[in-house]
Order: sequence, then C-alpha cells, then structure tokens
Amino acid sequence: MSISFDNQRPIYIQLLDFFRAEIVSGARSPGQKIESVRELALKYGVNPNTVQRALGELEHLNLARSDRTRGRFVTEDDEVIQQLRLDSAQQITEDYIQAARNLQISLDDALSLVKKLWDDQEGGNE
Repeated sequence: MSISFDNQRPIYIQLLDFFRAEIVSGARSPGQKIESVRELALKYGVNPNTVQRALGELEHLNLARSDRTRGRFVTEDDEVIQQLRLDSAQQITEDYIQAARNLQISLDDALSLVKKLWDDQEGGNE
C-alpha cells in the first residue's frame, strides 16, 4: 500500500490513519513486528520524527506495543482490534446515512440497496 499525502491534515495523522487501516484490514497481523522508524520514514518519504509521532499515537491507542530490545509490534489484543473495526464501520455507516439523506433516499431503499450489494458481494466471494 502507498500513501498520497494531502496538505489539509498533518502527515503524522495521515500515517496514523494508514497504520490503523492496515491493522483493521489485516494487512498488519496481530503480533507482527512493525518496521523501524527509519525504515518507515524512508519508505514513505517523511521525516523520522513524523513517523515516531504516528507510532507513538498508535501505542497510545493500544494498537501497538514496544519492546525495548525487540522493537514495536501490532497489538495482539483481539478486543482492541475488533473495537477499531466496529468504530471504522460505524464511521463509514454514518457517512453513508448522511449521503443517502442528502440524496433524499428513504430508509427502506437504503437498506434494500445495502442488502442487495451485500448479497452480490457474498455471491462473488464463494
């Protein structure tokens, strides 16, 4: 995955969001070692202090842990990861509801559309 940074938000927040998305999607597995600050800074073309700040926030959110001698790791706490997934899904759902309301789509039509698309996607994943 790559990141396209925008100028509207601090880069460390964008990195934090990117790392959270990787954890939610499973791109970063529970217990997986996180690359060093220097490696991540080179990979994303940002200042190491920016990476350090993003990783510090990741730890503050209990999504990562540090081991002084071995490095930083993705949390193995399934409850924390599941809560992050639910929080992400809630935000997506709130955005969808607002967009549907702006289009003056009824609740029944919105639910029917979600159900149809959900079923279509399940059919394609079998």
